[in-house]
Amino acid sequence: MATRPAYLIENGKVIRKDYDFTWISGLSASQKQKCALSLHEAIRSTDTSANVLEVSTKSNIPLGVKMSAFNLKLDGYPLENIFQSSKVFAFGGPYPDLLHMHPREAKHNERLRTSGDLTGFRYQGTDFPLEPKTLFYDYIYIKAICETLSAEEIQQIRDYSHFTDIEFNPAKSINTQAKTAAEIRLMLDLFGKIPEMTPDDFLQFHKEYVLA
Repeated sequence: MATRPAYLIENGKVIRKDYDFTWISGLSASQKQKCALSLHEAIRSTDTSANVLEVSTKSNIPLGVKMSAFNLKLDGYPLENIFQSSKVFAFGGPYPDLLHMHPREAKHNERLRTSGDLTGFRYQGTDFPLEPKTLFYDYIYIKAICETLSAEEIQQIRDYSHFTDIEFNPAKSINTQAKTAAEIRLMLDLFGKIPEMTPDDFLQFHKEYVLA
C-alpha cells in the first residue's frame, strides 16, 4: 500500500486530500500508469462522482501527458530550464546560462548545490519569495500552459475534478503539476479563462485560494 495526494476544489479553494491505494512496483512506464489508475480507483471509491486526471507523462489521457512539465515550454525554453535558471542563492545566481542546457543537466548543475541556501527566484526581472512554497513554480507552470496548450485544450481541464501526479511524493518534493492543474481549474471556474496576472496579482490569488 501507498499514500499519495490528489488536488481538488472544495468550498472555492484548492485543497489536498491523501488516499491510500495499492502500489504496483516497477519502474516501467506501464507500471507507473497502473499505479496511477490504482490511485484513481481509490479516489473514486471515496467520491463516486470524481473525474480524475493524471497530470504527467504516465497519464492515459493525452491532455494529462501534454500538461506534464516535461512537455511544457515557456519563452521557448523547457519549463525545467526556466525553473532552475531562476534560482537565487545566498552566494550566487540566478544562472541564465542554464537555459541553454539539457533540462537534466540544468537540474543537476553543480552551482545549484554549492551557492548556499536558496533565497528566492528571479524571472524577467521580478523577484519571487520562497513563501508560499509553490508560488514561483505555479506561476511559471501556468504561463507555460498558456504558451503550450490551445484555448480549447485549456477549457478541457474543466472536465476534471481531481488531479494527480503519480511521480510526486510530498515527503520528498514540494512542487507538483497536479496542484497547479487544480489552480487552473479554479481560475476557469472563477473567470472562465486563465486571466492575465502580474506576479503581485498571482501572489494575492495564491494566498486567498490555495490551501494545499
